[in-house]
Amino acid sequence: METLKLEVITPSGAIYDGLALSVTLPGDEGEFGVLPHHATLTTLLKTGVIDIEKEDKTVESVVVNWGVVQVDEAKVVVLVDGAVAIRGENESDIAQALDEAKTLIHDISDSNIAIASVSAKLESAAQKLF
Repeated sequence: METLKLEVITPSGAIYDGLALSVTLPGDEGEFGVLPHHATLTTLLKTGVIDIEKEDKTVESVVVNWGVVQVDEAKVVVLVDGAVAIRGENESDIAQALDEAKTLIHDISDSNIAIASVSAKLESAAQKLF
Protein backbone atom coordinates (compact mmCIF):
# COMPACT_ATOMS: atom_id res chain seq x y z
CA MET A 1 0.00 0.00 0.00
CA GLU A 2 1.09 3.53 -0.65
CA THR A 3 2.05 5.73 2.27
CA LEU A 4 2.69 9.35 2.97
CA LYS A 5 5.26 11.00 5.22
CA LEU A 6 3.74 12.57 8.34
CA GLU A 7 5.34 14.98 10.78
CA VAL A 8 3.54 16.36 13.83
CA ILE A 9 5.75 19.06 15.36
CA THR A 10 5.40 21.17 18.52
CA PRO A 11 7.74 23.87 19.85
CA SER A 12 9.20 21.11 22.07
CA GLY A 13 9.94 18.77 19.15
CA ALA A 14 8.36 16.08 17.02
CA ILE A 15 5.44 14.07 18.43
CA TYR A 16 5.23 11.87 15.33
CA ASP A 17 7.63 11.46 12.42
CA GLY A 18 6.97 8.50 10.18
CA LEU A 19 4.92 6.93 7.43
CA ALA A 20 1.13 6.65 7.43
CA LEU A 21 -1.54 5.12 5.21
CA SER A 22 -3.93 7.97 6.02
CA VAL A 23 -4.37 10.89 8.40
CA THR A 24 -7.57 12.46 9.71
CA LEU A 25 -7.20 16.05 10.91
CA PRO A 26 -9.41 18.50 12.86
CA GLY A 27 -9.59 21.29 10.30
CA ASP A 28 -10.84 24.75 11.16
CA GLU A 29 -13.87 24.13 8.92
CA GLY A 30 -14.35 20.49 9.86
CA GLU A 31 -12.59 17.17 10.08
CA PHE A 32 -10.91 15.96 6.88
CA GLY A 33 -8.85 12.99 5.73
CA VAL A 34 -5.61 12.86 3.77
CA LEU A 35 -4.40 9.96 1.64
CA PRO A 36 -1.25 9.68 -0.49
CA HIS A 37 -1.41 11.93 -3.59
CA HIS A 38 -3.76 14.40 -1.87
CA ALA A 39 -4.07 17.82 -3.46
CA THR A 40 -1.79 20.48 -2.02
CA LEU A 41 -3.34 22.63 0.69
CA THR A 42 -2.52 24.65 3.77
CA THR A 43 -5.16 25.20 6.44
CA LEU A 44 -5.70 25.97 10.10
CA LEU A 45 -6.36 23.26 12.66
CA LYS A 46 -8.63 23.60 15.64
CA THR A 47 -8.64 21.75 18.93
CA GLY A 48 -9.16 18.09 18.24
CA VAL A 49 -7.70 14.68 17.53
CA ILE A 50 -5.40 13.65 14.70
CA ASP A 51 -5.94 9.98 13.82
CA ILE A 52 -2.97 8.33 12.10
CA GLU A 53 -3.49 5.02 10.31
CA LYS A 54 -0.06 3.42 10.42
CA GLU A 55 1.41 0.89 8.00
CA ASP A 56 0.40 -2.01 10.25
CA LYS A 57 -3.23 -0.76 10.08
CA THR A 58 -3.24 0.35 13.73
CA VAL A 59 -4.49 3.84 14.51
CA GLU A 60 -2.57 6.23 16.74
CA SER A 61 -4.26 9.35 18.06
CA VAL A 62 -2.65 12.70 18.84
CA VAL A 63 -4.61 15.42 20.63
CA VAL A 64 -3.74 18.95 19.48
CA ASN A 65 -4.79 22.35 20.74
CA TRP A 66 -4.41 24.44 17.56
CA GLY A 67 -2.06 24.87 14.65
CA VAL A 68 -1.62 24.66 10.91
CA VAL A 69 -1.16 21.82 8.44
CA GLN A 70 0.53 21.77 5.06
CA VAL A 71 -0.33 18.91 2.73
CA ASP A 72 1.20 17.92 -0.58
CA GLU A 73 1.08 14.72 -2.64
CA ALA A 74 3.67 12.88 -0.55
CA LYS A 75 3.91 14.65 2.80
CA VAL A 76 1.83 16.13 5.62
CA VAL A 77 3.47 18.58 8.03
CA VAL A 78 1.47 19.54 11.12
CA LEU A 79 2.75 22.44 13.22
CA VAL A 80 0.88 22.77 16.53
CA ASP A 81 1.26 24.76 19.71
CA GLY A 82 0.63 21.74 21.93
CA ALA A 83 0.05 18.04 21.41
CA VAL A 84 -0.22 14.79 23.36
CA ALA A 85 0.20 11.37 21.73
CA ILE A 86 -2.19 8.74 23.09
CA ARG A 87 0.14 5.77 23.28
CA GLY A 88 1.83 3.60 25.85
CA GLU A 89 3.01 0.16 26.82
CA ASN A 90 0.25 -0.43 29.35
CA GLU A 91 -3.04 0.91 30.68
CA SER A 92 -1.27 3.20 33.16
CA ASP A 93 0.75 4.92 30.40
CA ILE A 94 -2.36 5.42 28.29
CA ALA A 95 -4.36 6.72 31.26
CA GLN A 96 -1.60 9.24 31.97
CA ALA A 97 -1.58 10.34 28.30
CA LEU A 98 -5.38 10.76 28.41
CA ASP A 99 -5.08 12.93 31.52
CA GLU A 100 -2.41 15.08 29.83
CA ALA A 101 -4.62 15.42 26.74
CA LYS A 102 -7.62 16.50 28.79
CA THR A 103 -5.46 19.08 30.59
CA LEU A 104 -4.19 20.41 27.25
CA ILE A 105 -7.73 20.81 25.97
CA HIS A 106 -9.07 22.40 29.15
CA ASP A 107 -6.15 24.85 29.31
CA ILE A 108 -6.78 26.34 25.87
CA SER A 109 -10.41 25.79 25.08
CA ASP A 110 -13.15 28.20 26.01
CA SER A 111 -15.73 26.06 24.24
CA ASN A 112 -17.53 23.30 26.12
CA ILE A 113 -18.53 21.77 22.78
CA ALA A 114 -14.86 21.35 21.76
CA ILE A 115 -14.03 19.78 25.12
CA ALA A 116 -16.96 17.37 24.87
CA SER A 117 -16.11 16.41 21.28
CA VAL A 118 -12.44 15.71 22.02
CA SER A 119 -13.25 13.88 25.26
CA ALA A 120 -15.71 11.60 23.45
CA LYS A 121 -13.19 10.84 20.71
CA LEU A 122 -10.47 10.13 23.30
CA GLU A 123 -12.71 7.76 25.22
CA SER A 124 -13.56 5.92 21.99
CA ALA A 125 -9.88 5.67 21.03
CA ALA A 126 -8.94 4.41 24.48
CA GLN A 127 -11.56 1.66 24.32
CA LYS A 128 -10.14 0.45 20.99
CA LEU A 129 -6.70 0.05 22.57
CA PHE A 130 -7.93 -2.58 25.00
